[in-house]
Amino acid sequence: MPRKPNSPFRPPQKKSEAIEILDRPARSSRGERGGARDDDAQPQDPNAHLNADPRGPRASRGGRGGSRPAGDPARRADAHVSALGQAERGEGASRGRPQGQGRGRNAPTTLTEPERLQKVLAQAGVASRREIEEWVIAGRISVNGLPATLGQKIGPGDRVKVNGKLIPLRFTQRSPRVLIYHKPEGEIVSRDDPEGRPTVFERLPVLRKGRWLAVGRLDFNTSGLLLFTNDGDLANKLMHPRYELEREYAVRLLGELTEEQAKSLTEGIQLEDGPAKFNTLRDEGGEGANHWYRVTISEGRNREVRRMFEAVGLTVSRLMRVRYGAVELPARLKRGMWMEMPEADACKLAGVAAPQRQGQDEKRAKRPPKMHRTTPSPR
Repeated sequence: MPRKPNSPFRPPQKKSEAIEILDRPARSSRGERGGARDDDAQPQDPNAHLNADPRGPRASRGGRGGSRPAGDPARRADAHVSALGQAERGEGASRGRPQGQGRGRNAPTTLTEPERLQKVLAQAGVASRREIEEWVIAGRISVNGLPATLGQKIGPGDRVKVNGKLIPLRFTQRSPRVLIYHKPEGEIVSRDDPEGRPTVFERLPVLRKGRWLAVGRLDFNTSGLLLFTNDGDLANKLMHPRYELEREYAVRLLGELTEEQAKSLTEGIQLEDGPAKFNTLRDEGGEGANHWYRVTISEGRNREVRRMFEAVGLTVSRLMRVRYGAVELPARLKRGMWMEMPEADACKLAGVAAPQRQGQDEKRAKRPPKMHRTTPSPR
């Protein structure tokens, strides 16, 4: 029977099975929000089935069924941030994931207390604490874009720059590294020499992070034991006068030392920069221009041993440091060679607990240290 021209199109009263399947999720979703409804109830709009999405009803963000008003804050992409708060750095919470899930699921949560700026930078091998304090006073260090202050504490979220360069900081404890170097005569303990003389740093291995800090100095014409470390705290501990670490030197004199001269050197003599004395002075034998002595001293002033002998009228023809604190110069470490101190010994020297090693790492740690000789780069 033909329909009238102005009459609207009416769908058949009985729906097809395909349309019924597509409409069911929408009715069940409404039922969840507004209570139970009759499964056979028709939608209010008779043309609703024509506009149905073949994929079924879309769930809103958050996994909840039904629709929300367009201005609802819960539909924002950052709704989870507003509801849960911004995750703090270092708490192990990944963005957009609940804690305990994703890549950091089995990783332990590490909470680090803020530490003083000097300590953190020294542990990172940037410089010694004393140098860092001078840099802070000079305005060369900034924290989060502001000039640093003495005694300031920093944490994992802070950005520290030295001379405008960002410093990567690690707040987890690491084992210090210590190098034992047999310095020959003719090298200067400096990174840059205006005269172009060779420096001790040219022979050292390259560090990926931080830099080597020289523990004390030796004159250009003095040889012997020289220590390097990448830990600023350890360097400060080994050099600071209050620790009074003893240094031992082998000294060759032009001439023979008398008992009166030896007594004055052990009781104390006056130098330009204050009084000085040897803790011990021992005759090692020899004749003429090849007479050797062993002396110990608890200071590290510039050319102090040479100046003390010059004060009593004797000239040092050769000077060699053989011990620094508890570290002795190994007999098999020849001039110009270096070796790395075993990790356990380095931790003991720094006064920290050595990490526990297992398997291959434990065997590697027990191997005797190797001797290395690095050829300085040509100038």
